[in-house]
Amino acid sequence: MKYIDYYAALEVDHNASEADVKKAYRRLARKYHPDVSKEKDAEEKFKVIAEAYQTLSDKEKRAAYDQLGSHRSGEDFRPPPGWESRFSQGGMSDGVDLGGIDLGDLFEALGRQRARGGAGPRPHAFAGEGETFSMPGQDFEATAQLTLEDAFHGTEVNLDLTIPDIGPDGNLRQAHRNVRVRIPKGATEGQRLRVPGKGGAGFNGGPSGALYLNIRIAPHARFRLSGHDLYLDLPITPAEAVLGAKIEVPTMEGRVALNIRPGTRSGHKLRMGGKGLPQPRGTPGDLYCIISIVTPTAPSDKERALYTELAAAAHEDPRAHLA
Repeated sequence: MKYIDYYAALEVDHNASEADVKKAYRRLARKYHPDVSKEKDAEEKFKVIAEAYQTLSDKEKRAAYDQLGSHRSGEDFRPPPGWESRFSQGGMSDGVDLGGIDLGDLFEALGRQRARGGAGPRPHAFAGEGETFSMPGQDFEATAQLTLEDAFHGTEVNLDLTIPDIGPDGNLRQAHRNVRVRIPKGATEGQRLRVPGKGGAGFNGGPSGALYLNIRIAPHARFRLSGHDLYLDLPITPAEAVLGAKIEVPTMEGRVALNIRPGTRSGHKLRMGGKGLPQPRGTPGDLYCIISIVTPTAPSDKERALYTELAAAAHEDPRAHLA
């Protein structure tokens, strides 16, 4: 009979606790799961890891396994007296003879029997009656492209995901899945949303994985986005800048009135509280209007005359600090 070192398979020592065994199994099972792994011989390694976990996570099975003594993996050895009869009580529906097989073949036969729902007796030190192992499904990641309006109001998106899947022939393949996901209002650029249950199916009854959505928001014709705050370049006339004015500005909820104070300068930033993107938990962002004073490019004769009169009356030198 050939020996399989289950402690080495799980990369734990012989004194490892139940928690250590479980932690090691989860780490290695994710690494070598045949649905997702690119490691060489992943399917074979995953099977050995699963067998090792089934054995070492159960006190009775682990004690029985330890009775086999310490050997090198793959080494031929002879089990203790009576071992064969103890673990072959009642036989197996696959008709496996314990006298000339290795332990890997034994567990493979057990796996086939479980897959068919067989209820025949099993070697209780390695596979308890009706016991199975399970693991969560794979997490997937995708990108959701939104408009600023989508982010402000919330939306639903349809995603065509390409995911790994096991085909009818048992081989790994690429499959397509259409997933509809609700995006809450207030999603912002670069945010990563977790959608539970929309990932890969669990293995042996394990829970489905999650879908992680990376939010991307398309550039907007008017507003720039920074976190949950919005920025708007707001042009005003020289007269509005000097005298002050009450003007209408666009927001995501429609146009609202904004007071321009007399003497407002170009580049000045006016804050409109709560007019940015909403936040699911917390106060909404703000809208910042960046003032830009725009001079006429084709003034009328009357405008030119007035500007000439204004220039003659001007008493402030804007370049005095450069003298």
